Amino acid sequence: MAARKGSATAEAISETATTPHGLHHSHKEVVSRMNRAAGQVRNIVAMIEAQRSCLDIAQQMHAVEAAIRSAKKTLIKDHIDHCLDAAAEVTGPDRRTAMAEFKEITKYL
Repeated sequence: MAARKGSATAEAISETATTPHGLHHSHKEVVSRMNRAAGQVRNIVAMIEAQRSCLDIAQQMHAVEAAIRSAKKTLIKDHIDHCLDAAAEVTGPDRRTAMAEFKEITKYL
């Protein structure tokens, strides 16, 4: 059932991708990773409620952090690869806006 939910989420994104940036090829992968991380977070909450070992909980939290960090890097790299290339071809205020966004997103690396 989780795969179906992730798939529906990815489909919803592709149907509503009307921003200037649109849907990049990595978005489905990022959505899938984030859905898995959400499942891991729910599992961690259950572990805490079940009074599992703090070591086990901390290990799972570390795994979620790593998964989200990896998804974020994938998203940002894809943005840089595609949107920056497109911005280089634009002139005027749109180019300045795109370059400002590029500078802004790099703080999340």
